[in-house]
Amino acid sequence: MSEILWQVLQHVQGYIYPNEVEVNWSVLIALYPYITGLVAGAFIVASLERIFKVEAVKPTYRLALLTALAFLLCAPLPLVAHLGHPERALEIMMTPHLSSAMAGFGFVYAWYLMAVLLIELYFDYRKDIVMWSQEVGGIKGFIYKILTLGDYNISDEAVKADNKIVNIVTVIGLPSAAFLHGYVGFIFGSVKANHWWSSPLMPIIFLFSAMVSGIALVLLIYIVSSYIRGVELDRACTDTLANYLLYSYLLDLSLEFMELAHLFYTQEEGIDAIRVLITDKLFWTFIVIQVFLGTLVPIFLLIIARTGIFKFNVRKWIYIFVTTLTLIGVFAMRWNVVIGGQLISKTYLGYTTYIMPLFGPESLSLALAIWILPFIILAVLIKLLPPWEHPHEWEKTEAE
Repeated sequence: MSEILWQVLQHVQGYIYPNEVEVNWSVLIALYPYITGLVAGAFIVASLERIFKVEAVKPTYRLALLTALAFLLCAPLPLVAHLGHPERALEIMMTPHLSSAMAGFGFVYAWYLMAVLLIELYFDYRKDIVMWSQEVGGIKGFIYKILTLGDYNISDEAVKADNKIVNIVTVIGLPSAAFLHGYVGFIFGSVKANHWWSSPLMPIIFLFSAMVSGIALVLLIYIVSSYIRGVELDRACTDTLANYLLYSYLLDLSLEFMELAHLFYTQEEGIDAIRVLITDKLFWTFIVIQVFLGTLVPIFLLIIARTGIFKFNVRKWIYIFVTTLTLIGVFAMRWNVVIGGQLISKTYLGYTTYIMPLFGPESLSLALAIWILPFIILAVLIKLLPPWEHPHEWEKTEAE
């Protein structure tokens, strides 16, 4: 018996089945829906400018696309690491099981990566890539030449055709992004044996919390990257993103309140165990971090910032604080769903506990490494494909 399993046995309370002692879905499974949610949310931010013509957020359009790509590339890593046999990961593509909801992720992921995000990025950047291939030398210039795919036509007609393709792909991509993350909630909501998970609202709640986390991530990256580059923030863009974050928060809070209200109103079997789960086992991660620090405090600060009583320099720091709390709060939501749902026994008379190892498989260190990796990929992507308004050297000179 492992040392951790022995420690878990010391903390088991009440009466549980033997196979419920060990929590099988670890922090990696909590991290997986968190990352896919950030992908969906970042793409929705990009859609604001392309589909809904919100011109104020245009400075973050390309940044949001690159953020979505960086996190999408890392989205399967928690699942692959959890499987223990990464070489088997592609079997769901080679031997498809169409009735499996879990296998569906492989197809949705491939569709969203290959048919939506990469195509939109290519046609949106194509003109700039062609120009960079002619301006830049060395290895970077060689990479740009490969990325042109041999098409150097950047006439007005060709660029107009590119824009039309990008608009069409964005329209297709918006429901694809929603489906990519909504299906994660669908999987948890479909588990009828677990009343903490089983809810028809679960996919919608996951989707709106994804919007909240994605908007917060793009806003935080935009503020930090502007500081690193030494450029002024676009005030209209920053305030508009903060407003959309507030609207998404209010919708997300309403949905989560409705789910809890429905749960306690129906008084289904095990409601007393769920009440203990919320008020005792998940008190810190649910009540304190998710609800208070991760939801109520950010909403209050965003409303205060929206009144305009603070100057922009103060609002900027409020936004940094709010977005950081938001990212922590949304991860706490994923934690409470994934880990919390496994703490409660099917007997409704006992609870197990979860002890997260610091090192090794299914550990805190591995989860942190996977969490940091998308930021490293994003930094490389930004270096290769600058998402800023004046990406060419001659444009910077003219702007100055």
